[in-house]
Amino acid sequence: MSEGFLVARADWEIDGAAIRRIREQVFIREQRLPAELAWDGLDADCVHLLAYDMDGHPIATARMQADGHIARMAVLAEWRAQGVGSALLLALLDLAAEHGLEEVFLDAQAQVAPFYHRHGFIADAEPFEEAGVPHLRMSRFCADPAATGALGE
Repeated sequence: MSEGFLVARADWEIDGAAIRRIREQVFIREQRLPAELAWDGLDADCVHLLAYDMDGHPIATARMQADGHIARMAVLAEWRAQGVGSALLLALLDLAAEHGLEEVFLDAQAQVAPFYHRHGFIADAEPFEEAGVPHLRMSRFCADPAATGALGE
């Protein structure tokens, strides 16, 4: 592993294979979640980010729908606890604010809810289970009142 990483906007058509590899590693192999949960058919309509190590290898990914729903955040194991997830999340929050979204939300696995809480997300519903894993719906305000434009432009 090299020192440092960078976060960049990704294009599903061009970068889909890299995004798939990361999700398969994290969600399907490590967490043993059903494959159909990783693929919901919404990717073509989302804004995607990829994080790369300094050698250009994809190490993490996340996406956001136009309504501010953040999802499919996955960081390869060897890159966790090094700020990669925070960098992805902050980049998505910046994008949301730039496009005038007042609020973003996500469904966090309960075990990682403290990570999102550190970034200002608050649980706003009762816990629920998905694929046998406890989750919390969390949200936070983020809008920059001066920003306008549709997400994805």
